[in-house]
Amino acid sequence: MKAQEIRSSFLEFFAEKNHQIVSSASLLPQSPNLLFTNAGMNQFVPYFLGDQVAPYTKAADTQKCIRAGGKHNDLEDVGLDTYHHTFFEMLGNWSFGDYFKEDAIKWAWELLVDRWKFPANRLYATVYKPEEGDPADFDEEAHTFWCEIFQSVGLDPAIHVVTGGKKDNFWMMGETGPCGPCSELHLDLTPNGDSQGKLVNADSHLCIEIWNLVFIQFNADRDGSFSPLKSKHVDTGMGFERVAAVIQSTQNFTDFSKPASNYDTDVFSPIFSKIQDLSGKVYSSTLPEGGKPKNEQEQIDVAFRVIADHLRALSFSIADGILPGNNDRNYVLRRILRRAVKYGRTLGFAQPFFHKLAPVLIEQMGETFPELKERSSLIENTLKSEEVSFNKTLDRGIELFNRETKDLPTGSIVSGEFAFKLYDTFGFPLDLTDLMARESGLSVNHEEFEAQMEAQRKRARDAHKSVDILVSEDGDSSESTIFCGYELSNLTNFSATCTDVIESDGKSFLVSDKTPFYAEMGGQVGDTGTVVIGGSKFEIENVIKDSSGRFLHQIKKTDSAKDWTDSLVTYHVDLLRRKAIQQHHSATHVLHWALREVLGDHVRQAGSLVQPERLRFDFSHFEALSDGQLRTIEQISNERLLQNDDLISYEVPFSEKPDGVIAFFGEKYGEVVRVVDLGGWSQELCGGTHVRTGGEIGSIRLVSESAISAGTRRLEAVAGYAAYDWASNRLVRFNHLVRDFACNPEQLEDRIQQIQMANKELEKKLRSIEQKDQAGLAEQLIQSFIEKQGIKIIAKTVDGVHPNELRGLASQVNKRTDPSVVLLASENEQKCSMICICSEEAMAKGYKAGELIKELALQIGGKGGGKPDFAMGGGDAGKGVRDAIAKLSLMA
Repeated sequence: MKAQEIRSSFLEFFAEKNHQIVSSASLLPQSPNLLFTNAGMNQFVPYFLGDQVAPYTKAADTQKCIRAGGKHNDLEDVGLDTYHHTFFEMLGNWSFGDYFKEDAIKWAWELLVDRWKFPANRLYATVYKPEEGDPADFDEEAHTFWCEIFQSVGLDPAIHVVTGGKKDNFWMMGETGPCGPCSELHLDLTPNGDSQGKLVNADSHLCIEIWNLVFIQFNADRDGSFSPLKSKHVDTGMGFERVAAVIQSTQNFTDFSKPASNYDTDVFSPIFSKIQDLSGKVYSSTLPEGGKPKNEQEQIDVAFRVIADHLRALSFSIADGILPGNNDRNYVLRRILRRAVKYGRTLGFAQPFFHKLAPVLIEQMGETFPELKERSSLIENTLKSEEVSFNKTLDRGIELFNRETKDLPTGSIVSGEFAFKLYDTFGFPLDLTDLMARESGLSVNHEEFEAQMEAQRKRARDAHKSVDILVSEDGDSSESTIFCGYELSNLTNFSATCTDVIESDGKSFLVSDKTPFYAEMGGQVGDTGTVVIGGSKFEIENVIKDSSGRFLHQIKKTDSAKDWTDSLVTYHVDLLRRKAIQQHHSATHVLHWALREVLGDHVRQAGSLVQPERLRFDFSHFEALSDGQLRTIEQISNERLLQNDDLISYEVPFSEKPDGVIAFFGEKYGEVVRVVDLGGWSQELCGGTHVRTGGEIGSIRLVSESAISAGTRRLEAVAGYAAYDWASNRLVRFNHLVRDFACNPEQLEDRIQQIQMANKELEKKLRSIEQKDQAGLAEQLIQSFIEKQGIKIIAKTVDGVHPNELRGLASQVNKRTDPSVVLLASENEQKCSMICICSEEAMAKGYKAGELIKELALQIGGKGGGKPDFAMGGGDAGKGVRDAIAKLSLMA
């Protein structure tokens, strides 16, 4: 049977037994104690614990599993034997209070022997029999069922039913909780099949476990006792790759002349075929004795197995949203990828190759696991980006390692101090240093390495209690916070340790050994988000960096901070805000490139501001940009984004940075610098956070271009959703104009020009008419004066006169009635405008324009004032300004 047929057959068999076929759970586990989903039962734990009621009583599935890092870690063994994997599938069937031992045992036998034709005489079943100090009693029930089955096919149960103690045949979820005995089915792979059960649980590749049937029937209590459960459950697990191996390697159980190998199956053959095409090397299934290849072919075959296995682990993880990174499970993936790339050198791969294998796996497994096809771009782009970045690290690490060890004899120990230097300065993982050491017949002093690591941690813990809270980009790196925020996967549920709490100017700042929060520097604003510490949750309002390189997380002032040192903190960066900031930061790099393309190589960055909603980019240039230049800059920027080039970042010694890499304004560079490379066409030294591909920026829209000083210009722009929003708003306005002007979009510009010309003509005519009207109105006002002490008083309201015209009207009346006091008010567009002009003679008689306007404004609830000769005011219309004028002291 082919692998796909085995998987389908298993699921179809249990569907016939009325099991619900469920999808595999994600490799990202719900349990906080697990790095990865590592067993089929993980997703069903809430049902076993009684926390949730299962939506079905019987289920079956194939579960994706990873065992690399943590308690279950097979990473270092992968490639050296026939069966270890980081990624594998676990076939399983489950009962939640439904069937129990009899049906589980009967169906296991039926599937293996009757349907898949496993030779019954080569099968052995194990049953729990406690030894001294072991829990519970002998599993007589399972023993009876197995004895009946073997007797029914003429086999001696005394030989084929083997007992085992707690280590092999009693399963526990933890120190307390659901547990129970288990029965395992083992397959004899000796040439003659005559081991008589002596190799069961003897750690021999000639007798391997095929299926484990766990019977959950007890609860482990805190007092050490085991109480029977009210509902009993079945939890089984069968290694898919192992079943494929024993069926295909033995040619359907007809040839046991060679060891069964998980890698000699069609689970791996498509990947092997692609590796052979790319490398020109041939896989020959050889195995190294003692874990160390003795010849070139053994080295090649180990590399094939490692690369194929690691491709599966990485592709499935990325499809489930777990990306290579710097912490926890993300760092495990990064180690896996780097191990694969290192073994790629054995096959002659000096350039990125790993991502080229992904389409083969996606095509092979995409029907069963559709998430592979749905996230194929993410998988390929992530693999390529990581490999490109690590290739440079690998080259440097290998060179330094060879230089350090060239004179060491076989059996020597590589110093932990040197291993730490590779890790700390060049990002070279310890496990790869171990790998290269083993290949050279050397070993690494892990005690020295750990001592160096602890010294670094201590330097962070001993950071000064007193510090100037200043934004700084240099200082003593031994005290600095480790920034782990380049990987998006680190931005939520990121764990760190509190090293200090600082109070300054009424503000509280939290310091930790590491953080995913970016501190305000290099023009990029600091992250915001939340932190959980000491059982409380706080908003992080900003992050700055002090002179020692510590990241200071500003939180609301609290009195409980004294108890936080050495406490666990959990960070959550505002992810949407961070992504928007990254889009704008990467957009500044794109604009820098476009400006140099359009204006010339003299253009250099002269400052920047990167925020979630916009960017500002200052650059050197001697004149304003034309509309055509701005249009070209925006056009070529967006054309590049549509190519969706990968953006990679890597660290190199400053002296070894590639030619053409541009340094950012105001940056202070150390011995090692970080290069941000977008598609090879934009390369800059930058410590900020960025997108992974150009397409993630979305689009860039130029908002304005202006001068800020001689020889320095400023572009303001938006990217990502902000660019969409900016463009969308303008499109809505454009569509409104098209509708209002009742024309086609192509005619809008001409229509506006026509209307503008017509409007100018109308304005001329209107001004002529208004002048005639104002002349008539002025004449009416002049005729309406009353005289006091030889001063002509004109205090009136005039309807519908614009505020700009009201001043001219009052001035005209004042000149023609001198000596006079002219006070006019007009209500227009729901506003009331007021103006008062007093001639010199009027002022001499005690009339003051400013006081008159204040008096009037007060009566209508408005404001106003001014000088004795001229004053203005205003208020809302409809407040009785006509009556208010009549009540003025002026009119008494």
